[in-house]
Amino acid sequence: MPELPEVETIRRDLDKEVVGRRIKSVEVFGERPIRRHASAKELIERLEGEKISSVSRKGKYLLLAVGDNETLVIHLGMSGQLLKVQAKDPMAPHTHVVITFTQGGQIRFIDPRTFGEVFVVANDAIATEAPELLEMGFDPVEDVMSWDLFGARIIAKKTKLKTLLMDQKFIAGIGNLYSDEILWAAGLRFDRNTETLTTQEVRRLYRAIVEIMHDAVKLRGSSLADEQYRDLYGRTGNYQSEHKVYAHEGDACRRCRGVVVREKWSSRSTYFCPSCQV
Repeated sequence: MPELPEVETIRRDLDKEVVGRRIKSVEVFGERPIRRHASAKELIERLEGEKISSVSRKGKYLLLAVGDNETLVIHLGMSGQLLKVQAKDPMAPHTHVVITFTQGGQIRFIDPRTFGEVFVVANDAIATEAPELLEMGFDPVEDVMSWDLFGARIIAKKTKLKTLLMDQKFIAGIGNLYSDEILWAAGLRFDRNTETLTTQEVRRLYRAIVEIMHDAVKLRGSSLADEQYRDLYGRTGNYQSEHKVYAHEGDACRRCRGVVVREKWSSRSTYFCPSCQV
């Protein structure tokens, strides 16, 4: 967490709130979130006085165009939040970067586990300084792909389905939570080999990916029990009420009334119904 639907929700909020606004000042608290820079001073100097001209997304990365030829990249990691607040609002614990605008108001980057990042990169240096941004795979919200091309690509990979769904170079933005929901919707096991999929199963999988990603964005993402994910305004998401298997261990499957189970997969918890996912 957060995954594509949560990051896309924040992107859309940012598009309304910060595009066209000029950065007055930047404050940095702690070095780890800005680890791609030599110092906080470098980040501050590259941002102060610049105007944000657009907001886009690559997988789970937020990209804010600043100045003439640079991009402010924000990655929320596992526990990051990006909140729009007023300067007078109390500073939350684990606040690492504060961006204040000339017209008032702030954007604050909060990250208890500090796996997230905030950095500025020149557009002509992305290939060398942030190559992961150019290596993203198919984006199920932004891109359109025929199911037969998708099928040819997925079958050629010859790996386990969940492993492939979480491979950012194959499909951008899907993580542990949504891969479980997608596989349940498609009726497929997480450890199924990709090359064994039938044409019908490929179609079901592709449809599940696109529909679940779009539906989750419409409901502004998922906030789990800890409510760690918040949108730009500090509100929780609503898609968690639609989860069919994730964190539903022991519950009856909504499709076949079997029992949802949890297994460890690559050091993560994986939820599925062994009765109707094959």
